[in-house]
Amino acid sequence: MLVDFFLRLRAHDVPVSPTEFLTLLEALEARLAGCSVEDFYALARLALVKDERHYDRFDRAFAEYARGLEGLRLPTGEIPAEWLRAGLRRLLDPETRAALEALGWERLMDELAKRLAEQTEAHHGGSKWIGTGGTSPFGHGGVHPEGVRIGGASRERRAVKVWERREFRNLDDQLELGTRNFQLALRKLRTFAREGAPEELDLDGTIAATARQGGLLDLRLQPERHNAARLLLFLDAGGSMDDHVHLCETLFSAARAEFKHLEHFYFHNCVYESVWRDNRRRFDQRVPLGQVLNTYGHEYRLVLVGDATMSPYEISHPGGSVEHLNEEPGAAWLARLLEAYPRAVWLNPQPEHVWERIASIRLIDQAMRGRMFPLTPDGLERATACLRRGAAVQA
Repeated sequence: MLVDFFLRLRAHDVPVSPTEFLTLLEALEARLAGCSVEDFYALARLALVKDERHYDRFDRAFAEYARGLEGLRLPTGEIPAEWLRAGLRRLLDPETRAALEALGWERLMDELAKRLAEQTEAHHGGSKWIGTGGTSPFGHGGVHPEGVRIGGASRERRAVKVWERREFRNLDDQLELGTRNFQLALRKLRTFAREGAPEELDLDGTIAATARQGGLLDLRLQPERHNAARLLLFLDAGGSMDDHVHLCETLFSAARAEFKHLEHFYFHNCVYESVWRDNRRRFDQRVPLGQVLNTYGHEYRLVLVGDATMSPYEISHPGGSVEHLNEEPGAAWLARLLEAYPRAVWLNPQPEHVWERIASIRLIDQAMRGRMFPLTPDGLERATACLRRGAAVQA
């Protein structure tokens, strides 16, 4: 059974050796992992992965392998409380869900402050206090059109603020499968130039110089011809973007292969006053957006990649960010980016036919002045045409 797991890791280019695999088997024999998939995942990654850059490939291989474990059932004497709470959430009928009222930004923040001051104990399944399940706008595991998620995992993806420290992972820029169509589209942005030391044979120059020397060979060299186009890539990470990781990795790999001058940064949902290069260091190694604007000149083309699916408050309100209290709304920072980089587009992995139904996507498209395109080969073709012209066009 574990041999299949080993072969899947190899198929996903995780450099695991038989020696490391034997170490995992010894650890299992010593009962260093409990009877859960999570324990086995942690132990296997510790034993088999020696470089953090391979975590994402390991996760994909493990996800495929774990699908075969779904039918396993462990003996238990009681139903976990978390199962019961999740069941309460599912039993809400459509009429009850439809009757729930979105409080609006100001009232939501005021009510949260009151709950924090008044609440003294845990609550589950209610409609008012901070807790789990039920229809309260505060807590997790429940149902509400707008709320503040405190702890727990995202289920409905409707929280306008999340109070927890979330960890995101970097995209794999070595992905090869499926990148060719994106590469062909990105090649249309290339501008060639010869820069640097003369290391390449200049055949025409050598022939002309040799002729002038009466047939005496006179070698002439020239700098290598390469793509001089400069690309600034901003990538949305975490949250609902987890559904689009493979597609974004395909684009990232294609851009890495096509552009020598490529700079990339991560953001979450919308761009604010700072971005980061490494999702594992996003809390302590942020880069002020003003520094990015001052470092990379107007000759850069800007590409933002994200599903633009978030609370509209993140774009329109100060303090609306899902993770921190931003002093200025996201729309203000997007306007600064467009002023600094006139040749800019937003690529959206969400299907184009759903854009009109999601308020935040419409707001981002307006902020981008109609330069939002679907993250498909055809959408990328249209985006590259827009970047070459540097004009605002309708997607």
